[in-house]
Amino acid sequence: MSAIHPTSPSTTARPATGRRLPAVLALVVTTALVASAFGAKDPTTWLLETVWVMPGLPLVILLRRRFPLSTMLCGLLAAHALVLIVGGHYTYAEVPAGDWVRDWLGLERNPYDRFGHLMQGFVPAVLVRELLVRTSPLRGNRWLAPLTVCACLAFSAVFEMLEWLAAVTGGHAADAFLGTQGDVWDTQWDMLCALIGAICSLLLLTPAHDRSLARLAAAAPR
Repeated sequence: MSAIHPTSPSTTARPATGRRLPAVLALVVTTALVASAFGAKDPTTWLLETVWVMPGLPLVILLRRRFPLSTMLCGLLAAHALVLIVGGHYTYAEVPAGDWVRDWLGLERNPYDRFGHLMQGFVPAVLVRELLVRTSPLRGNRWLAPLTVCACLAFSAVFEMLEWLAAVTGGHAADAFLGTQGDVWDTQWDMLCALIGAICSLLLLTPAHDRSLARLAAAAPR
């Protein structure tokens, strides 16, 4: 039984550019990951921040025939990987683009960490939604969106527990990974950002995601 379920009728085959896009994105992410290791601000922080990319990318590639992802999800996962890679290279508190935004808006801290946690909800929301639509009875169910948001918030909470574990085991050596920048409420802000990201993702991307899933279903072998 195919793991792909169309969300709307479609007979249009997937364009060749759509078939090539995942490979192009995988090459871009791999190149960026390797390049980011050179001259990284803190090698330990680089490893901790990019560790999600290292098994994730090979897993997507290995499953590309058995369980191909929608084009939209592939693009979002690549964008999220690049956010993690940039944060790992510079450390989240010292990303130059974040410093520029901080100075431009008169903020008290580099906001790249907040952006990273928004992405931690924004992108996984589409991933969770796609998995639930294609592998569970929740397709078209009113509980699909709430459960997707709950899953993203749960993932964010687990990530904060991992940061706590890093702080306990690494002490001050883990400061760059935590990226609190002196904010005692940083953990709560991180989870709130992930929650906002997940909700915004579903509100903004659901129609486009459904179309991307329909194209994926139309291109599946019969």
